Amino acid sequence: MLSALSIRDVVLIEALDLDFGPGLGALTGETGAGKSILLDALGLALGARADSGLVRNGAQQAVVTASFDLPDDHEAAELLVENGLQAEPGEPLVIRRIVKADGGSRATVNGQPASAALLKELAPHLVEIHGQHDDRGLLNPRGHRALLDAFGRIDTQTAANAHRAWRAAEERLAGAVADLENAARDREWLEHAVAELNALAAEAGEEEALSTARADMQKGARLAEDLEAVTGHLDGSEGGAAQLRQAARRLDRIAGEHPLLTEALEALDRAVIEAGEAEDRLTAAKEALAFDPDRLEEAETRLFELRAMARKHRVEPDALPALAAELSERLGRIEAGGEGIARLEAEAATARTAYLDAATALTEARRTAAARLDAAVAAELPPLKLDAARFRTAVEPLAEAQWGPAGRDRVEFEISTNPGAPFAPLVKIASGGELSRFILALKVALAEEGAARTMIFDEIDRGVGGAVASAIGERLARLAARAQLLVVTHSPQVAARANAHWLIAKSHDGTVTRIGVTALDAADRREEIARMLSGAAVTDEARAQAARLLEAA
Repeated sequence: MLSALSIRDVVLIEALDLDFGPGLGALTGETGAGKSILLDALGLALGARADSGLVRNGAQQAVVTASFDLPDDHEAAELLVENGLQAEPGEPLVIRRIVKADGGSRATVNGQPASAALLKELAPHLVEIHGQHDDRGLLNPRGHRALLDAFGRIDTQTAANAHRAWRAAEERLAGAVADLENAARDREWLEHAVAELNALAAEAGEEEALSTARADMQKGARLAEDLEAVTGHLDGSEGGAAQLRQAARRLDRIAGEHPLLTEALEALDRAVIEAGEAEDRLTAAKEALAFDPDRLEEAETRLFELRAMARKHRVEPDALPALAAELSERLGRIEAGGEGIARLEAEAATARTAYLDAATALTEARRTAAARLDAAVAAELPPLKLDAARFRTAVEPLAEAQWGPAGRDRVEFEISTNPGAPFAPLVKIASGGELSRFILALKVALAEEGAARTMIFDEIDRGVGGAVASAIGERLARLAARAQLLVVTHSPQVAARANAHWLIAKSHDGTVTRIGVTALDAADRREEIARMLSGAAVTDEARAQAARLLEAA
């Protein structure tokens, strides 16, 4: 509910503070008194374009503050949280919009900076504005399906879930088909690469082992002559090792003749042992560094093949086995791809059928609800002097490209204003007065089934009077029993139905024109309704008639 509206320096309004309550509130005044300025000011708080022309002449900025009392679980609170703003439980929602004379603007929600885009997003959750030229609410076909669903209390979640599952299945299928097509284009290359890699049969660590073996053999080739020479000095009957052993045997026979000879023999024995160990090490080294030209050529050839293949595929030689496995797997997927595609096609077909079943159930529910809505609107038309008019809710199939989470139906409200005339969209064939009454009839019918937010009717009774105006007032009062209504009206029959009444008037002090709004008490209200009945000169007869209207209401 809109609980308060504060306006500062907007066009002709210098300062204005209004408090609103539940039920039906009427705003009246002479033509040109400035009723539209109030709606423009409220529009600013609801995200309308910030026009510097709205700033009162001589003021630096215009400020509009709108306060709304909402339940804690209201969708507006959820929207604030989604946008990173806080909504305090039990506290009013306060929107402030400031427009500067130089064209700049800013907005806050509960004291937190907010964008105009967020205000626009909040607006439909807070206020509905209906008038003869309204193209947003009931006259916008894009919202008719949601209105019908709300009227029929139709659950669209099953269809939404089915649509999401279907689209996901289609996306998986499309991705698999694309992958298969891309892979198929590479099939010839894959087959050749896998054959090459399999023929090479590279092993992890092989390149390092071959490189080490080749280096050892190359060392052996360089050291072979020196090793042979060293071995020649040690081996044989004339070699150093044999000479040491012979000397040790000879010394052993005379070592007991003197202590120094014993020590010499001990040293010689150690030398014999060391020489033997040197012979063993030389033998092992010769075996390790054995130079075989054929083996060296084989190692170098294998290293060249490994490294050439690694360069070709831009990997390290040790990665060749993993690459062979990966390419073999890709080739295998191509060969088995047909089976996977067939499975995904079956899944997509099943998901599509599930969506069609859910969408068909939605269509049937909408047609049932449409018949109820048509009957409810038809019952409202005669009292509004639209006896010859007919209303229908068209539920038509959409092209498959337009199917979505809410089903596959296009819903639009249509009317025929004369017997035998074809049905056409509401906005296209109704005159101003008829359009206002159709909107009211439809709104009353829709309100029977659901909760409504604050609604503002801008001169919806223009061009009608008498019994029709009375019928409009009665229906507005009926709507106001379920929601807060504010009506800008020139009809005394409508104003008499209001729970609260404000008079909008201009005043002049010789230099400045201002707009003021006054909350009327019972006596002032009777006087205003009498003015609405008789014009500028209020007669006693008009006052009596005004009293009768108020008493009847």
